Amino acid sequence: MWFERLAREFRELGHSESTTVERALDQISRSTAANVPGCSAALVVVWREVTGPDGSVRHVVADHGASHADLSTALEQQYTSGQGPAVEAVRRVRPVQVRDLLRERHRWPRYTSTAIQCGDRSSLTQPSPLPGGERVLTLGMHSGRAEAFDAQTLAPLAALLAEHAAAALHAVDRQTDAARETAHMRRAMSARTVIDQAKGIIMHARGCSPDQAFASLREVAQRNRKKVVEVARDLVAENSVVHRR
Repeated sequence: MWFERLAREFRELGHSESTTVERALDQISRSTAANVPGCSAALVVVWREVTGPDGSVRHVVADHGASHADLSTALEQQYTSGQGPAVEAVRRVRPVQVRDLLRERHRWPRYTSTAIQCGDRSSLTQPSPLPGGERVLTLGMHSGRAEAFDAQTLAPLAALLAEHAAAALHAVDRQTDAARETAHMRRAMSARTVIDQAKGIIMHARGCSPDQAFASLREVAQRNRKKVVEVARDLVAENSVVHRR
């Protein structure tokens, strides 16, 4: 069944170490468009909750993935006008169905014409909170045909699918954070190594202490408006050239 296939794909996406959030969003939107019955295009949006100075709460787009470029255009119109299925779904935190946009022009007057030009006639948009409470994902299934979705049958599955998508994105987020932290630690260790090497060169040349050697590096860095690690790297490179001669 299409639902099991998509749920499995989303789980695998969350376990892939090479997947970024952007790639995950694009893959979720493309797979949804290709597998959900009646769906010809899909839009996945991650919204972040922001509190204004006056205490009012609004949602801003943190990232999104669209199976077709037209849906990105339609999302931009939704965001600027404050009208449309994704905006309403995240604002009210409930599913939003559009049976036929041509017959529902009054619903979102500032959005409808753009959506129709993009070939969007009917849709079902399902929100799902992301772990942490500050972000919400909306999964929008769209079609160029009117009455393309049987909400009674599809809505429960769409809710579960959105939860799977949210879980996959959360897993990718955690992997990205872990990879970023690992890279930061590697850079820090590399910087410390080269600084220690440069200190050793200065200590050998001047017969000074480690603290005095580091102070010398810092003084040169400040004078030349460089980072200490850059000065250290230059010194180590120069010393290597001298020893090769």
